Amino acid sequence: MSLSRRHVLAGAVAAPVAIGLSGGVSAAAEPGLRVGVGIGDVTGPAAENGMMGYSMPQQQTAGIHLRTRARAYVVDDGGRRIVFVTAELGQLFQSVHQGVLRSLAGRYGALYTEQNVLLNATHTHSACGGDSHYAAYDLSILGFQQQVYDAVVDGIVDAIGRAHDDLAPGSITIGRTELTGASVNRSRVAFELNPDKAHFPDAIDPAVTVLRFRQGTQDVGAITWFATHGTSMSNGNHLISSDNKGYAAYTWEHDDAGVRYLDGAPGFVAAFAQSNAGDMSPNLNLQPGTPETEFANTKHIGELQFQAGQRAFEAANEVITGGVDYRTFYVNMSNVAVDGRYTPNGKPQKTCTAAIGVSMLAGSTEDGPGLPLPEGAKNPFIDWLGGTDAPIPQALADAQAPKLIAVPFGLMKPYPWVPEVLPLQIMRIGQLHLLGLPAEITIVGGWRLRKTVAAELGVPVENVLVQSFANAYSQYVTTPEEYDSQQYEGGSTLFGRYTLPAYQQEFAKLAAAMKAGTTVPPGPTPRDLRGKLVNFQPGVVFDGPPPGKKFGDVLTAPKPTYQPGAQVAAGFVTGHPKNDLRRDDTFLEVQRSVNGVWVRHADDGDWATKFHWTRTFGAESRADITWDIPADTPAGKYRIVHHGAWKEFLTGKISTFSGATPPFLVTT
Repeated sequence: MSLSRRHVLAGAVAAPVAIGLSGGVSAAAEPGLRVGVGIGDVTGPAAENGMMGYSMPQQQTAGIHLRTRARAYVVDDGGRRIVFVTAELGQLFQSVHQGVLRSLAGRYGALYTEQNVLLNATHTHSACGGDSHYAAYDLSILGFQQQVYDAVVDGIVDAIGRAHDDLAPGSITIGRTELTGASVNRSRVAFELNPDKAHFPDAIDPAVTVLRFRQGTQDVGAITWFATHGTSMSNGNHLISSDNKGYAAYTWEHDDAGVRYLDGAPGFVAAFAQSNAGDMSPNLNLQPGTPETEFANTKHIGELQFQAGQRAFEAANEVITGGVDYRTFYVNMSNVAVDGRYTPNGKPQKTCTAAIGVSMLAGSTEDGPGLPLPEGAKNPFIDWLGGTDAPIPQALADAQAPKLIAVPFGLMKPYPWVPEVLPLQIMRIGQLHLLGLPAEITIVGGWRLRKTVAAELGVPVENVLVQSFANAYSQYVTTPEEYDSQQYEGGSTLFGRYTLPAYQQEFAKLAAAMKAGTTVPPGPTPRDLRGKLVNFQPGVVFDGPPPGKKFGDVLTAPKPTYQPGAQVAAGFVTGHPKNDLRRDDTFLEVQRSVNGVWVRHADDGDWATKFHWTRTFGAESRADITWDIPADTPAGKYRIVHHGAWKEFLTGKISTFSGATPPFLVTT
């Protein structure tokens, strides 16, 4: 980053708004809102790309179930403007944050900066990985994947641009409810050590908070916050999926609001964002799903979130007033001197150099552990980095205790494998304050952080939410008591026992500045690591059809007739999906004949369809498409169409193709 970034950080804050005694913001400061919404496609390569979340090298993409999308909301109060984006990704890496801001600066100048843009991820574990500039998060992906990075950055920028263009006079209201039966505490041993655990009698956070967006009298969007992991799909899944929060968003948009993603601007945008989900699992029996159960699990937990979101949406009668505000600064989380006001024993403490513990390597057995490479296999990316062995100074071992250090990420070469200079952000939308946290935090950790900020601002705790996975990623944040038990989450708390107190202290500084209407120093400049990593994942050399076949030929045709509830299956000769990601497009269509014209009825963004890709021999591959016919499907004549691209052997030229099955009937 350059000095110009510091100038933007120091000068981006406008005059303060008046804070009412009730903790809300006085309506006198409200000049009238404009709101805008937009969706972008962030789906990466649908074949032979490692997935991000379980850290399992064998979990590579092999098709699509639900496309992953970014949902953007722009709010302008006449003096200030904010951008909020929830993307269906495993994490929102600092590389992506930096790339999006560069792209926005090129398009809009200083209108959108790291001050007023909050990017976050849903934490699905079935999206493409490899878009981090820090090595730790690319290890199981075999290096940095430029194609994934470009798809994510471009898709987020598309969503923001569409929301920007959609700005119109509007209003926002807030609603709340509770949801049980959609989460369970997967780290109960650690949770029980907290002296303030009584705030969560069921060991879960049931809170659901919704912002309802309108333009005039028309509902145009919603943001729903609820804490549960994106791990309904297991580590045995190879289809790109937005998991349970993606299903909730799809159900609200597609099934309820009639959105068709390939047919122009959506009439309604529904984001399902994370909060303090660090120890919240959607796997209610504390066991990961299986191929037989994971789709039903995803649908069930997603449906519950959708229903709770709609309940809060319908009850959203509290008007957002007071406009918007924001503060952001960077903190070196590996070197924070923590005042005794924030530590359990009241004594000053320090954070320390990043390291992971042995318990982290075991993974979360309740959601699906990451598995090592098969015996005898090697990871060329780790070899290129010089391996995982590094001396552990006694001072670091003492500072991280009782963690038994497995890998000292902060000491690795040629630079730390995880970011230590991280963005902290508070974004206010009326009376609701969002804490942009570059990590995932447990429910008690989140409760303490929210209480600290609420006390500093003088607002009710319910008006402060933790927005996890925001603007960067640095693994977990546990309470000091949870850290001592060194469960998976404690082993993944990078900066030691006092990570949470450090965050409490630093967010309190942001809150104090927001309340006083003052600016904050920008803090240290994060690294720009573009071009520093390599990729060992093989690319596409060329594609070839089987002898006597051409691309798009039908290998398996549907039966002549089906009824609702049945599954249609079709197979095609295809090329590698990396040849063309088909963002804002589709690899498949279920087409219906309407007055003699073939009309798209479903695509690869629909729950009822699945696109499977298989390498059959050498450069040959096939696409298998299924359609589970919904109960409300109109009777008529249908066909399956496959779209793809293939790469020539000598020239490397990429050409597109399409193929269609013979028609079949759906009868009632």
